[in-house]
Amino acid sequence: MPIRPFALLPALALMLTGPLQAAPDPADWEAVLDEARGQTVYWYAWAGEERTNDYIQWTANRVAEDFDIELVHVKLSDTAEAVSRVLAEKQAGNDDRGNVDLIWINGENFATMKANDLLFGPWSDRLPHYPLTDPENTPAVRYDWTIPVDGLESPWSSSQVVFYHDTALVDDHPRSMPELLEWAHDNPGEFTYARVPNFLGNAFITQALLELAEEPGILYSPMQEADFEAVTAPLWAFLDELHPLLWRGGRAFPANSSELRRLMGDGEISIALSFSTTEASGAIANFELPDSVRSYVHDHGMIGNMSFLAIPYNAQHKAGAMVVANYLLGPEAQAHKQDPVVWGSNTVLSLDTLDEADRARFDGIDLGIATLAPDELGEVLGQPHPSWVDALAEAWQERYVGR
Repeated sequence: MPIRPFALLPALALMLTGPLQAAPDPADWEAVLDEARGQTVYWYAWAGEERTNDYIQWTANRVAEDFDIELVHVKLSDTAEAVSRVLAEKQAGNDDRGNVDLIWINGENFATMKANDLLFGPWSDRLPHYPLTDPENTPAVRYDWTIPVDGLESPWSSSQVVFYHDTALVDDHPRSMPELLEWAHDNPGEFTYARVPNFLGNAFITQALLELAEEPGILYSPMQEADFEAVTAPLWAFLDELHPLLWRGGRAFPANSSELRRLMGDGEISIALSFSTTEASGAIANFELPDSVRSYVHDHGMIGNMSFLAIPYNAQHKAGAMVVANYLLGPEAQAHKQDPVVWGSNTVLSLDTLDEADRARFDGIDLGIATLAPDELGEVLGQPHPSWVDALAEAWQERYVGR
């Protein structure tokens, strides 16, 4: 009996509207590698720093050569742009043809995506390189701003806030936020921080609150509206007094870390801050800062966190995204990233887990003259719950934008 062409239409419709294929299983890594070959992975990542962009391009060259994957950097000014795109696709019913394959993410954006079921996984704790992070003894790879990772994002980069100062201009640097305020009174116009909600601006005001709050432990639980005014009062009192003493009288703020670095290089300020322990050394090596610049930390600890890579639930190229994430978690990529001349972003790997050859990659890195030794970095303070960071950024905008 001949088959009528129209009889194929219902089946064809199901094929076109159903999932493209089953999600790849990271437990079968050879199958993932096979599926990834020939894929184009669209990596949505912040592009506000040229060294970061160059490192991503280096990664693209490596994965093209090693895995036959084309990696495309979709440049963002704010990671929330990618989150909003995935959420819009879900609301439109686009569950398997998403435009975003990989996102550089952490903190509040991860919390938003997890809460809205926008993430593929679990997958990250099954990557071949994941054991090199020593997860059992490294809580930072298992919790992102207090939110359990649950295998939904892969650790990529470790950061800690540090200050840096020009020793030719500053004899005795501050060692706490109250000392910074006192120093600013004596040296008006010589300090500033990045505009909130830039991540470095958020880091500064959060660091200040952790130092100034009467009970900083409350910041690691979800924020309650009834607590916000009383808990944050010391921060606003501090900033109200500090802002008139900042560069340009606190009427303008640099947009990001590169602009802040430029102000230091041009001699307009003599103290700045970074979310990279090696940024000052890298900038000296690249002739952006004078070789008299050195890093320092406050006595009672500085905020630190990890950045992660996540795959949206509807990504079209999940296999390729996992291969890229695993490569970025490997010793070659991690050591290259930690070189201050390249980027200077710290590794997420536990060096004790590495063999002799891979450990040598890190031992051979010159961290630079402005970088503090690991035992000089002091206590690492965890990032507060994302609800506090979001609320602080919103309140800062309401209080200071336009002044």
